[in-house]
Amino acid sequence: MKQIEKIYQKLSEIYKGERLTEAQQAFEKLVQRYYNKNFAHRKTLSEENVYLITYGDSFTDGDRVGLSVLKDVVDKTLSDTITDIHLLPMFPYTSDDGFSVTNYDQINPQLGDWSDIKKLSKKYRLMFDFVANHMSKSSEWFKKFLSDDPEFSEAFVEFEAGFDTSKVIRPRVSPLFHSYPNNKKVWTTFSEDQVDVNPKDVKMLVRLTKVLLDYAMKGATSVRLDAIGFLWKESGTTCMHLPQTHAIIQLWRMLLEEFAPNTQIITETNVPHEDNISYFGNGNDEAQQVYQFPLPPLVLHTFVTGNSEKLMNWASSIDRVSDTATYFNFLASHDGIGLRPTEGILSDDERQQLVDRILENGGRVSYKKNPDGSKSVYEMNINYSEALKTKGKEEFTAQKMIAAHHILLSIIGVPAIYYHSIFGSKNDYIGLEQSGINRRINREKLDMSTLFKELESDEYRRTIYHGIQKMITIRKKEAAFNPYGNQETINLGSGLFALKRHFKNQKIYSVTNVTSEKQDLGQLAGFDLISGKEKTSLQGYEVAWIKKE
Repeated sequence: MKQIEKIYQKLSEIYKGERLTEAQQAFEKLVQRYYNKNFAHRKTLSEENVYLITYGDSFTDGDRVGLSVLKDVVDKTLSDTITDIHLLPMFPYTSDDGFSVTNYDQINPQLGDWSDIKKLSKKYRLMFDFVANHMSKSSEWFKKFLSDDPEFSEAFVEFEAGFDTSKVIRPRVSPLFHSYPNNKKVWTTFSEDQVDVNPKDVKMLVRLTKVLLDYAMKGATSVRLDAIGFLWKESGTTCMHLPQTHAIIQLWRMLLEEFAPNTQIITETNVPHEDNISYFGNGNDEAQQVYQFPLPPLVLHTFVTGNSEKLMNWASSIDRVSDTATYFNFLASHDGIGLRPTEGILSDDERQQLVDRILENGGRVSYKKNPDGSKSVYEMNINYSEALKTKGKEEFTAQKMIAAHHILLSIIGVPAIYYHSIFGSKNDYIGLEQSGINRRINREKLDMSTLFKELESDEYRRTIYHGIQKMITIRKKEAAFNPYGNQETINLGSGLFALKRHFKNQKIYSVTNVTSEKQDLGQLAGFDLISGKEKTSLQGYEVAWIKKE
């Protein structure tokens, strides 16, 4: 079957009747247009790939543009370990720290321009953020919609009197619809400034598809689809994870495989595990990676309780997906630590225990609105190392942070590390108080020269930075950590978290002490790659990668 016939078939899962005919004609033109474009070659992912999660302006140096400073910071501190850089939204925006994009095609001038992206892409693989579900009310597209431009007449989701929204699930307590000029009342999943696009409009889906392909052409080797689960709306449903949303992602993968093979589509859906992994499709036709959302709260629960049983039980259900799909593993990001992914894994009391720890350690909690009108905790906002802290035992915090990242680097998938994690930051109360935004507690901008000095002089920063760096360096040389390999859990008791990672004829046993007490390795005693010594036991929060010939 020719590629265009495959595209026609996929479009038939999204549209019917005249809309399908319109879509087939529009996508045939789009495909022909991109056959003449130049796309760089992408390598297959391996054990060497490690992502850094950062904003384009996370680091400052006087009046210099953010992307230039970022390159200097990564070149000096992470160039031997980080292979991929996840650039959080780097486009002009009006709110939500970048997630209300006004123009998908321009770089925010405060960050630089496309030439800065090109310079960064010469040394590092880049992950662009595609905020596909919504955009700023100040965007040109929305302005054209408000002015009744016929090309944009259906571009956004307008209120319909007969549309049943009673089952809609969303992570906010603000109104679902907001009113705008010219008697326009529009769907707003996240805020009044973030208006939801309407992919039922063929013209709008074509525009979004063009953005995706342009990103791949301009240097994106990975594209994160932000909040993608909300994309398609149908009356009487939750308006999440609908078949048309999956079909659109499958269409996009089909197009990227045609023009830029090995470009990674990474779906961001902060939802319970089964819904989350549905974005793998059949393992070879949808997302190449999905965010491993249960990992951050489960690792935190493990260290808060000193008990690995819940993490172990969950990890035993995680294994190889396919030759082309795997997990995007992380512990911290620009967002908080989500609790929804623990539904069915942790009890209400165990979730409350995490909330209590976060509040005790100076964090905040954010809420979501439930269909019955009630609200519940959606995420916990705190720096991850601060979340791990136990009052009265602060001397263990840095080592616990390293141990938590040992789990991150061991579990099957591709690891991604937030800039505040690898650089040993703490809660940013100034940013929190000045903005009144809970997530700002973990989004502090770091002065470059101050950071360089503190990586030498600040014991806390230095310990975490060098500890994580050392593990990454070792991991990159071991084929057993290939993201398309296998893993098995090993029960050594609740005080240890143990895995066997293997790929082809290579295998490594990963063991993390999740307590402050000495733990015996038992059957896994052997040579540890991290310490360079034979190990029969691990001290409090000590870690090991045991390699047996």
